[in-house]
Amino acid sequence: MAKQINGIQQLGVGVTNIHEAFAWYRKYFGMDIKMFEEAAMAELMLPHTEGEPRERHAILALNLEGGGGFEIWQHTGKIPEPPKFEVQFGDLGIFAGKLKTTDAEKAFQQYKSWGINLITDVTESPDKRKHFYVYDLYNNIWEVCEEPVRYKKQKSVNGGVYGAVIGTSNIEESLRVYQQILGYDQVVYDLAGQMPDWKGLPGGEGSYRRVLLKHSKKYNGAFSPVFGPSCIELVQSLDRKPKGIFEGRLWGDPGFIHLCFDINGMDDLREEVRDNGFPFTVDSALDMDTFDMGEAAGSFSYIQAPEGTLIEFVETHKIPLVKKLGWSLDLTKRKPGPLPNWIFSLFAVMRVK
Repeated sequence: MAKQINGIQQLGVGVTNIHEAFAWYRKYFGMDIKMFEEAAMAELMLPHTEGEPRERHAILALNLEGGGGFEIWQHTGKIPEPPKFEVQFGDLGIFAGKLKTTDAEKAFQQYKSWGINLITDVTESPDKRKHFYVYDLYNNIWEVCEEPVRYKKQKSVNGGVYGAVIGTSNIEESLRVYQQILGYDQVVYDLAGQMPDWKGLPGGEGSYRRVLLKHSKKYNGAFSPVFGPSCIELVQSLDRKPKGIFEGRLWGDPGFIHLCFDINGMDDLREEVRDNGFPFTVDSALDMDTFDMGEAAGSFSYIQAPEGTLIEFVETHKIPLVKKLGWSLDLTKRKPGPLPNWIFSLFAVMRVK
């Protein structure tokens, strides 16, 4: 079928201790649905792991409030290596993950009562939505943004991944990926100068150009009701030369390692990205029809955006539904379009309390 973007499936987060990380994200960010967990060898990521297969442990966690998940990822065959410098706003790659919330003030007060490391107060973003920034246990920065669209009300004060803040040295070049390939065709704002809502962030006092992108069309994939709308914010420093966040390190090391989109039409996408000058750097379909991830299966590929960000695409073939009974859903045998709500309700069986 023709290529179709269905929403952000997950944001990859490299960590130093996967069990500690999952426990923290489950407790404080409500990422308590464990879709799959697998310890295996990352054999297909050679272009981004210095040509060597790497042992890893991964967990995909979701929040039924809605939004993309976290792919929590730990190198187990080597010591995870943190950045060699203090990452600042505008450095190249994914600087911050965006989380959605229906009430920023409530989320802020809840985090404050828990003693989470808040970076800013609640302020208004340029599109007049309330938001604030917070550190997680590994000092990754998360922007918590008000977004009224939710899938299902949960106990958590926030939902899942709403998007990402991405540093680039040339916004026009990066738009070739985010607008032309990923289809973020709506420019919500395009501003330059000092940003009042970034005061207190590392490098936040500098001068920047920032562009917020959204999709004008509603997603219509199998999981789109849970993923919901998303956005990308591109940031370019105007008064300093930025550094590559993963300079001298490997994919999977601590930090935001990739942004993953759920898609249909991998074959058409392969041709499109090649014709646009961003061919797949990794393509699982070259080695096998479906890539088995233990409890889930599908095809995946990667491209690299001009600023260095790794963008993953996943065409899902199978997902677990009730693990104890061995129930799974084969997506290759159904017509395109959103799954019924009763199937999403079964995800709650995979909740870790």
